[in-house]
Amino acid sequence: MNRKSADIPASPTSDDYQATADANAAEIFNREEPFALFADWFADAKSKEPNDPNAMALATVDADGLPDVRMVLLKGYDQDGFVFYTNLESAKGEQLLATKKAALCFHWKSLRRQIRVRGDVTSVSAEEADEYFNSRARDSRIGAWASKQSRPLESRFALEKAVAKEAARFGVGNVPRPAHWSGFRLIPTQIEFWRDRPFRLHDRLVFHRDKSGWSQERLYP
Repeated sequence: MNRKSADIPASPTSDDYQATADANAAEIFNREEPFALFADWFADAKSKEPNDPNAMALATVDADGLPDVRMVLLKGYDQDGFVFYTNLESAKGEQLLATKKAALCFHWKSLRRQIRVRGDVTSVSAEEADEYFNSRARDSRIGAWASKQSRPLESRFALEKAVAKEAARFGVGNVPRPAHWSGFRLIPTQIEFWRDRPFRLHDRLVFHRDKSGWSQERLYP
């Protein structure tokens, strides 16, 4: 199939290479520990990425081994891992509970950087889930009760009706966390930091964790 030349990105010129090389001259893999490096990059993303710097692709597999991926929001991280929340009866909730493994990818287009994370998954505590759920907007908490996430929906009106029903049920009182809504923590065994460089000669630094701690190595692009 023919495509208009305007649809195809132009190859970098030598001037483009020099300009980009100058902009990327500073060493950014300047941490020996991956969470410290993640904190640096995440801080940059929060100051420069125009929308949802905490957005990340979450990859899982279903019972047939078929991969599944969707965007979710990072809601916390520390030395123990990366935390996000969902309906446990959704497709991703069921897949995470079944396999206890997942992968994440942060892509910050404005920074021309990405971070890939792989590892084991565990459930957050009820106390953690309650604390985060109670911090959400009231309408979001009601929505968690109304939505049968990932299951067939006959019409938008049916969803709005379910939301109205739950809103009426709770009135002006507290909206507690549903038992089917909670969070997961991905405990990384591998974290890769990637930076765009001219002519596809990208920088890649990967951290691996075993019983003795973290090790690191650079990879060919």
